[in-house]
Amino acid sequence: MTQLQITAFGGLSVLQLAPLLDKMPAEGEVRVRVCFAGVNPIDAKTRAGLSWAASQHKDALPWTPGFDAAGVVEQIGPGVTALQKGDRVCGMIGVPLRGGCYAESVIASEQELVKLDGVDLRQGAALPLAGLTAWQGLFEQGALQAGQRVLILAGAGGVGHLAVQFAHRAGAEVATTASHDNHGFLQRLGADLVVDYHQADWVAQIGQVDLVLDLMGGASAQAALACVKPNGRLVTVPTITAQQIKDAGAAADVNVVGMLVHPDRQQLAQMLALLRQGEVHTTVSGEFALADGALAHQSIEAGHVRGKILLRMPAADLVGA
Repeated sequence: MTQLQITAFGGLSVLQLAPLLDKMPAEGEVRVRVCFAGVNPIDAKTRAGLSWAASQHKDALPWTPGFDAAGVVEQIGPGVTALQKGDRVCGMIGVPLRGGCYAESVIASEQELVKLDGVDLRQGAALPLAGLTAWQGLFEQGALQAGQRVLILAGAGGVGHLAVQFAHRAGAEVATTASHDNHGFLQRLGADLVVDYHQADWVAQIGQVDLVLDLMGGASAQAALACVKPNGRLVTVPTITAQQIKDAGAAADVNVVGMLVHPDRQQLAQMLALLRQGEVHTTVSGEFALADGALAHQSIEAGHVRGKILLRMPAADLVGA
């Protein structure tokens, strides 16, 4: 077995393949033969040494990144009752620090995984981290209700394109920012208003909203504070600028909430049901072999990725994915 590890913090060359021994799952755990692993912006930021996770791992390298995957259960640990060998599953695994999904197999808690009945492995791998971030940001932290107006910053990305669909389905009026090339894509997903963030007056074009889901941080999030209605809120996801946005919100008398995504098996099952029913779709813009993980990071860092990027493992061919 093989894994792709961060051997030091820095550029793309610090991602290196390394051998991986199959571990035996402990109480409540299973071993999953990974078919697809999600590539997320947090992975690239951590590799570059820029995230909270990087600060936690600085004395424990090499480290295998990757927080979501889909594959086939191949070994069951003691006490596991809901899963069996051969089940196709997906999940957000090892959040916030353990990771490990950039690998041909991974150990996961039974509570981190959901069966993929009726959803293919590729779609399953694209969903967990992005979907849970969108769901929790909108509904847990943002308390979004039908009839309210929400602004989603960076609507075409992995989290954003799911958040647009979730908010639309919940009966909210959805405004979002994106480059011009992604406007049609987002309108098809249910966005009522799409504004090009390159335009100087994009904040004025948006107008007032009940909730901002900030997936960008920095200057864009600070500018979006002007869109929040009295008694509204801004939920900021990027941890690296969260305190900066909270301070700016306090100065502008705007309620700003930071968040860290957490595993939730029930929420993941709900989202998979929406995929199965065709009410929500995940967009996969690229697939890379594990050995080409640096190219996946390069795509993430170049920006303008529509939806998700995946790493494809050899097991995907074996199971006919």
